[in-house]
Amino acid sequence: MADKPQGRSGDKPQGRMADKPQSGPRKFDGPKLSLPAGRGPKPERLTDRPPMRENFARGQARAPAVPNGAVWLYGTHAVAAALANPARRLRRLVITEEGRAALAAERPLPWPIQPEISEREKIDQLLGARQGSGIVHQGVAMLTDQLVAPPLLDALKRPGPILVLDQISDPRNIGALMRTAQAFGASMVIAQERNAPEETGALAKVASGALELIPLLRIVNISRALIVLKSADVWVVGLDGTSPNKLNGESFAGRRVALVLGSEGEGMRRLTRETCDEIAALGMPGGMESLNVSAAGAVALYELTRSF
Repeated sequence: MADKPQGRSGDKPQGRMADKPQSGPRKFDGPKLSLPAGRGPKPERLTDRPPMRENFARGQARAPAVPNGAVWLYGTHAVAAALANPARRLRRLVITEEGRAALAAERPLPWPIQPEISEREKIDQLLGARQGSGIVHQGVAMLTDQLVAPPLLDALKRPGPILVLDQISDPRNIGALMRTAQAFGASMVIAQERNAPEETGALAKVASGALELIPLLRIVNISRALIVLKSADVWVVGLDGTSPNKLNGESFAGRRVALVLGSEGEGMRRLTRETCDEIAALGMPGGMESLNVSAAGAVALYELTRSF
């Protein structure tokens, strides 16, 4: 690379950088490599750029800060179910006139919190809704504290099969699986704390009220949780499409079952798989290799409970 700035020979560099003192010799033998953090000069053009968060949010709706431990729920079914849950601590209920009528049809008055009648645009702003965000609030939004899940041993006192999610992180998939679990009488849904999302409005909306009815336990160590389930006389079945054994609900008659689902890409982790009592696949005579994880969970729970 040439020792002088590019341009006509002998020209003085133009612009702000020309007046900026140099922090070291300009001559170097090869491409400039990135230096360790805090070492070396930073290009001025980067310091003039707005912070990444602000640059990303430019032109988009920006939601106000939410208090720690709180969440905005939205949608008629999710909010109506939360209003009916005495375990919920309610903070604000913001609805449009149309949303008020729809919510009253779903959950008759009186409500345990006084609503704030507002325009749809105000709710959009509160939720950070924008075009393409996927937030469809139906003119109903409620700020509430997140639910506190019971300890595993307390949740085991609830009857029914158990759904265990190993590294499933999409809140919409988790919401759909919670709705399915409630439909088939499951006692709880267990997810890994590190990879599973916290309670969100998107999760609650897809769960369509199930978040208020069935506990979602976020566990640090899934394999240890499976050991606790086994010690409580629960038979642990991992779902894997490559298994030669087909899931047969009739074979589990008289036994309580925990069904383990892995992520769509990687499936169950090795230690989770090794902790299961058995591995089974869904019977799919049509020849498809796999299903979306929420669809697979629905089929598996139906198979487990169809003989009851």
